[in-house]
Amino acid sequence: MELNLLKQLGPCVWEIPMRGKMRVPGMIYASKELVQAMDHKVYEQAVNVAMLPGIVGASCVMPDAHWGYGFPIGGVAAFDADAGGVVSAGGVGFDVSCGVRCLHTGLRRAHIMAVQHALVEALFAHIPAGLGSTGAIRLNSAQMDAMLSGGAKWAVERGWGTSADLERVEEQGQMLHAKPKYVSEQAKKRQREEMGTLGSGNHYLEVQEVTAVFDDAIASAYGLHLGDVVLMIHCGSRGLGHQIGTEFLRRMVEAAPSHGLILPDRELACAPIHSDLGQEYLGAMRAAINCALANRQILTQLVREVFAKVLPTAHLQVLYDVSHNTCKLETHQVDGHRRELYVHRKGATRAWGPGHPELPPALRTSGQPVLIGGSMGTGSYVLAGTSASESLAFSSACHGAGRAMSRHQALKTWNGRTVIDELAQRGILVRSPSMRGVAEEAPDAYKDVNAVVDAADAAGLARKVARLVPLVCVKG
Repeated sequence: MELNLLKQLGPCVWEIPMRGKMRVPGMIYASKELVQAMDHKVYEQAVNVAMLPGIVGASCVMPDAHWGYGFPIGGVAAFDADAGGVVSAGGVGFDVSCGVRCLHTGLRRAHIMAVQHALVEALFAHIPAGLGSTGAIRLNSAQMDAMLSGGAKWAVERGWGTSADLERVEEQGQMLHAKPKYVSEQAKKRQREEMGTLGSGNHYLEVQEVTAVFDDAIASAYGLHLGDVVLMIHCGSRGLGHQIGTEFLRRMVEAAPSHGLILPDRELACAPIHSDLGQEYLGAMRAAINCALANRQILTQLVREVFAKVLPTAHLQVLYDVSHNTCKLETHQVDGHRRELYVHRKGATRAWGPGHPELPPALRTSGQPVLIGGSMGTGSYVLAGTSASESLAFSSACHGAGRAMSRHQALKTWNGRTVIDELAQRGILVRSPSMRGVAEEAPDAYKDVNAVVDAADAAGLARKVARLVPLVCVKG
């Protein structure tokens, strides 16, 4: 991206000045190096989002941003329904409520290394992963609708976990006002056998060691200490969420003229929030959020079953579970006034600051855990939401390293078997049903997660708390 298009406001804060049909400016939170490495398409998409009706504040771009469908991945935008605001399926993304769950294990590195090979094989055998993967759970129509309404709470009620898990999950594990009736039969069919599966792409399950602590007080509040072993699960709403995104994008494109919408880009298909179509999408999207929450809850219990056999002294407790492809109705301070806004976060994580009432009491003083997944072998991070993030980007932060090259380019550059062998030499064991998938997700296909996290910290979006390095990885 060309720096001459931007106005620098701080070390990691850049403004895209309003021009043409932009209703608000754009804001990019990234270092100079990360901005320069961003595709120009990110700039174009941020500008286009700023043209949408009812947008408030700014069209925001996170430090891990790269171009996506309509919105940049790493894009945040908030809309006021009473000011003609819209909801965009492209502003949420296809993998609705893709997110990360982090679990304490009560173990140390030595425990894992003593059974490393047995553990990775057991996890790979017990956790269905890969394109089109199916699990042992089969849902009939009534069970499907109950899951889409109940989320992780539904899963816990059926024996997958405990009520204590729900205290550390966004929305306490259940997104209210979900409308399964607006989820098509095709979407439900695609999900019928996919509950409790990781899926493919950049989804994974990792056993990780805490190798650095940057804020002792917050880390202690989160229960994180140097040398601890934690586990991360990264997945979403699988085929159901993708089908919902595909169907509603098509409907929004077709309905745009009837709503008087002139789109700067067809991929920004949207509908007025107060329209029937807008409400139907929100109902279906909330159902997909519940699907993702239930999926991660079931996976948590499957992981506990593996650890009970391989490492019976482990005690897996949820640190936090947070999504990064959503649109949620939230109250934010804008120009001195509290306003109810529909906040789109596409490849961006909600990051409530200290004192926010929606945080569990044990976390409220420190701020929300922000879980940042790195690429295979590069490490991940736990950050903490800040008070400043409210005014910067509607309490949002980055969600991961962010791709530096396309999957097609990665396939031409790396061989999956070679990537696995190189990681094994570094003490990281990886198992995947797809060597192609491993090549597509090679560590160097992503931005430097350390640079991304440093930028988020420097901009004030979130505070660095701890760095996690993988020991065992199962990926889709």
